[in-house]
Amino acid sequence: MTTRVQGPARPRGAGPLLARAPLITLALMIGPVAAGLAGTALPAFGYFPALGSAEFSLAAFDRLAREPGLLTSARLSLGTGLGATLLALATALAFTAAFEGTRGFAAMRNALSPVLAVPHAAAAFGLAFLIAPSGFLVRLLSPWATGSARPPDLLILGDPAGIAMMFGLALKEMPFLFLMILAALPQADAERSRQVAASFDYARIAGWAKTVLPRVYPQIRLPLFAVIAYSTSVVDVALILGPTTPAPLAVRLVGWMHDPDLSLRFMASAGALLQLVLSLFAILAWIAGERLVRRAGLGWIRRGGRSAADRPLAVVAGGGVVIALGALLGGLALLALWSVAGPWRFPDALPSGLTLATWTRHLGDARSAVATTLTIGLPCVAVALVLALACLEGEVRAGRSLRHRTLPLLYVPLIVPQVAFLFGLQVLFLSVGLHDTLFAVGLAHMVFILPYVFLALSDPWRAVDPRYGQIAAALGASPDRVFWRVRLPMVARAVATAAALGFAVSAAQYLPTLLVGGGRISTVTTEAVALATGGNRRLVALHALLQMALPLVAFLLAALLPALLYRNRAALRTTT
Repeated sequence: MTTRVQGPARPRGAGPLLARAPLITLALMIGPVAAGLAGTALPAFGYFPALGSAEFSLAAFDRLAREPGLLTSARLSLGTGLGATLLALATALAFTAAFEGTRGFAAMRNALSPVLAVPHAAAAFGLAFLIAPSGFLVRLLSPWATGSARPPDLLILGDPAGIAMMFGLALKEMPFLFLMILAALPQADAERSRQVAASFDYARIAGWAKTVLPRVYPQIRLPLFAVIAYSTSVVDVALILGPTTPAPLAVRLVGWMHDPDLSLRFMASAGALLQLVLSLFAILAWIAGERLVRRAGLGWIRRGGRSAADRPLAVVAGGGVVIALGALLGGLALLALWSVAGPWRFPDALPSGLTLATWTRHLGDARSAVATTLTIGLPCVAVALVLALACLEGEVRAGRSLRHRTLPLLYVPLIVPQVAFLFGLQVLFLSVGLHDTLFAVGLAHMVFILPYVFLALSDPWRAVDPRYGQIAAALGASPDRVFWRVRLPMVARAVATAAALGFAVSAAQYLPTLLVGGGRISTVTTEAVALATGGNRRLVALHALLQMALPLVAFLLAALLPALLYRNRAALRTTT
């Protein structure tokens, strides 16, 4: 008589709730975008019964075309967006090529990672305090170098070419692209490729560009497109650093949408479609540029050159990253200093004294904005985590991955400009009676939280060795028990990091809160940006610090909680 030994249990089919999780997730991400685009397109073509227009026409586009400075606004959005993306990508790639595998590279990786928690608006405020005509850099040079005890009459912030805005966007996007490159390096087998190239006497940058870059770049294309779409349609950074005569296109659209003259809603909707076309054109222009670079790169590879001006490029790349990091951290330090500054007259480099008067006077008023931020962000993050974990657990139980089918869809809310569909989403919420509510704002935030949470969780979850679950199942554990007692503890750190990232995304949302909330719901971000046009730097600094502090606390908790939960389980601490 022979005994048949049964192997590990095969993955069981996902239950109905887990099976529906991907559909629910995609509906929450893609549904509002599609509905919002439809709600934007109808008024753009004249159909808006609530305002007494029930016939389709092109009058809104005609009025938009006659708007003064429209081409300048569009050109400004396109130029600053593409310029910021190119500058951020070139710096991140050159630094990685020149210094990957060195101690300096590891140190910069550790220094740049926390910068992701800093919202764009807070970084823009810090940069403004640094480079303004009466900012810290000019104070350091006055009067001994400038020869004047007054701020120079220079248009640095709000310059017509948008240089300050482009530089501010590049500062914030460079760390993001750098981390995307880091995530792609292991799949490109970068270390061995560099060693092989070095053995053939290739210089460091030339060898990296010829062997590693062709395998890294395809993996970061979708994040790049998201950066282009954001940079060409950004509002909060443009309000802080951008020009005003005329302003970038997205800023003008928001102004028209909030104008008391309701007839401007039609022109604003037409302009939102123009913004969509503009961002898509920017992506297509980038793709055309990729082909030109690819053709030039193939010719360079065929010629067999083993050097690419490595030393000058390494100096420029290293200096660029140091300057970017110094500007970001220096700006944030200035925010902290201004929030407690006493009298600080130009050209004094430092305030004459420190005081907590600004905090004691205004912190009570800011508490409601902090509470609203938490009220919106925490439930949205909880829902996003549940849906992302349900999708990933459903993959495990069904025995198949949705990676290749879902990845492009995850980037749809990030590639479509916010202003292009949020106008229509606002109209939709108005029609169903959900306008100006926390629930509506939370739904709008979910569109952007879900992609980041899912992307942050998917790779760590799929990297868990399936044999752990198979062993637990062979010992009689149910699929639910395997999830709660095996897989989830092993990715506890990734779950906590995804939650912190989701909350940081929610806290940084300006346009969804402003439009869907109708200007009646105040968060730390809307309050900070609203103060951008004021002259009270201490109050601006206080709100910018609050905007930055909430995500930083979230990431700090994400780092500490897994260590506390598994303080007696060393193997889990290292695994997570």
